[in-house]
Amino acid sequence: MAERRGPVAMRELPTVADTEALGRELADLLRPGDLVVLDGPLGAGKTALTRGIAAGLGVAGRVSSPTFIIARQHRAGAGNSVPLVHVDAYRLGGDLAELDALDLDADLEEAVVVVEWGLGVVEHLTDRHLRVRLRREPETETRTATWEWIDG
Repeated sequence: MAERRGPVAMRELPTVADTEALGRELADLLRPGDLVVLDGPLGAGKTALTRGIAAGLGVAGRVSSPTFIIARQHRAGAGNSVPLVHVDAYRLGGDLAELDALDLDADLEEAVVVVEWGLGVVEHLTDRHLRVRLRREPETETRTATWEWIDG
């Protein structure tokens, strides 16, 4: 069973810009070798958060919803940036052989890996990860994010 490493933080995200801003803040906590596991329903803001993380890391290339691809690598940009690998675990459909074929273990040596729909799928790749849960209230469209570092 996973253990918490730190306290759970929470924030309301009234706009997409707020979600991207949170991603930029989280990027300040990330280093090569870090795994970020995103959980939340469609439209909760997983890709917007990833765009913010990418901006905060300073990577090259446009981050888009991984609708047609399973994983996309974003090269480090100018300066002191860190590469980013953006993965859509939903498209894997629980196929662990396909997950292994992505060779994310190697990417974790030098990049930050962000996995949408990754809860329960990719945590075994590393001893710790940042778990971000995004929620959207259907009646109000209010979005919230909680995040915490998980060890074990």
